[in-house]
Amino acid sequence: MSGRHVTHWIGGKPFAGEPERSGEIYEPASGRLAGTVGLAGRAEVDAAVAAAAAAFPGWRDASLAQRARVLFRFRELVAAHSGELARLISAEHGKVVADAAGEVARGLEVVEFACGIPHLLKGGFSENVSTRVDAYSILQPLGVAAGITPFNFPAMVPMWMFPVAIACGNTFVLKPSEKDPSASVRLAELWAEAGLPDGVFNVVHGDKAAVDALLHHPGVKAVSFVGSTPVARSIYAAAAAKGKRVQALGGAKNHMLVLPDADLDLAADAAVSAGFGSAGERCMAISVVVAVDPVGDELMARIRERVARLKVGPGDHPEAEMGPLVTRAHRDRVASYLDSAVAQGAVLAVDGRDPEVLGGAGGGFWLGPSVLDRVTPAMDAYRDEIFGPVLAVVRAGSYDAAMELISANPYGNGTAIFTNDGGAARRFQNEVEVGMVGVNVPIPVPMAYYSFGGWKDSLFGDSHAHGMEGVHFYTRTKAVTARWLDPSHGGVNLGFPANE
Repeated sequence: MSGRHVTHWIGGKPFAGEPERSGEIYEPASGRLAGTVGLAGRAEVDAAVAAAAAAFPGWRDASLAQRARVLFRFRELVAAHSGELARLISAEHGKVVADAAGEVARGLEVVEFACGIPHLLKGGFSENVSTRVDAYSILQPLGVAAGITPFNFPAMVPMWMFPVAIACGNTFVLKPSEKDPSASVRLAELWAEAGLPDGVFNVVHGDKAAVDALLHHPGVKAVSFVGSTPVARSIYAAAAAKGKRVQALGGAKNHMLVLPDADLDLAADAAVSAGFGSAGERCMAISVVVAVDPVGDELMARIRERVARLKVGPGDHPEAEMGPLVTRAHRDRVASYLDSAVAQGAVLAVDGRDPEVLGGAGGGFWLGPSVLDRVTPAMDAYRDEIFGPVLAVVRAGSYDAAMELISANPYGNGTAIFTNDGGAARRFQNEVEVGMVGVNVPIPVPMAYYSFGGWKDSLFGDSHAHGMEGVHFYTRTKAVTARWLDPSHGGVNLGFPANE
């Protein structure tokens, strides 16, 4: 990858112009510079939106059968190239190849959901709402939609958005993270191979300048975003002020509640896999375990035992279970929470700052799995979204105290309960102030035919991603009331009042 330059994809082909600015792409496992990426300014964003706007009339008028055929072909191509995509993601993000392959598979589920678009876009019909008057509704596309996506899932999160948007008849401009941009361009190439008309799917790389250009562009009708809460709030305010439809998914602080009757082996396995998979760089990671005493000490012992067995290494190492973090700056920021937590009274049960790395790989952005015990809500490590391999354990004296703690958190993305008590689980799913709930499942990411999204500071806007909420987000409803003259009476109005 050394010396590789990643450019935009506009109007069905790679962008041929010279970028005014470029960003650097690193290999997280080694710390080496792997290539560069062109950063879009207003001119490149204008070109991408113009290409999407020009393609919109033809794609909007394409039959549902034609759209579905393209989606089916795209699905087959992504499946055939899933290994290649996983390796691209692993090389630029750092996650192990198995994690990257799982990401591609979850994205494919949304493509498969979108393949059913002829059924999903069926409207409603009511005959004889008045005498010989019928009423019906139709779902129509919005126009040009934009997606602004994070570094942690460079394939899956964009695929939460663009398959549904395109299936509904919209055209799309994707602004992926500039930290790991290659997967998005490869997906654009696969769209072209599937027969998607030029301009329906475009990719512009960039930073805040590109984001601002999309948010303020009058040709963009809808904006989807996934990222941190401060940025989500800002994007929602800026795009909504311009009259755009917005769904902005923000940060998370996902709690896993472990009750005294839980299977502690299952709970410990879940806490470690959900806390340290993808190096904790995912919005559905478990970052806080709430242990209801008296099981706190025993659960901690089992978590420590499992963490000690985790193998840290380059994403392409066959034995690696956790890779490096995405950048050196992010690694240093995450590690700083270990110092601050100890200074504020937490116990550093597992220190991952000097991990043993498979293959002796050095120079990369390494931080091993770390565990903080006896964390309290006043600590920075509890309040902030760390977004790294740091698991905080909080002790609670009762179910009610634990529930109050979880529901009081400003984030409401995901949560889980581990228990063998069906009544406690049912009460938890009913009462907890969180949008996605797992029962003995640590990462409750909904299937593609449901919708993904949290509550409170984890979502700005009314619509969640994919599923039927995604279909509604990328369409607008038109209600039609129709009266036809009766030809058996010579084509004349029979004179019935409209409200009869």
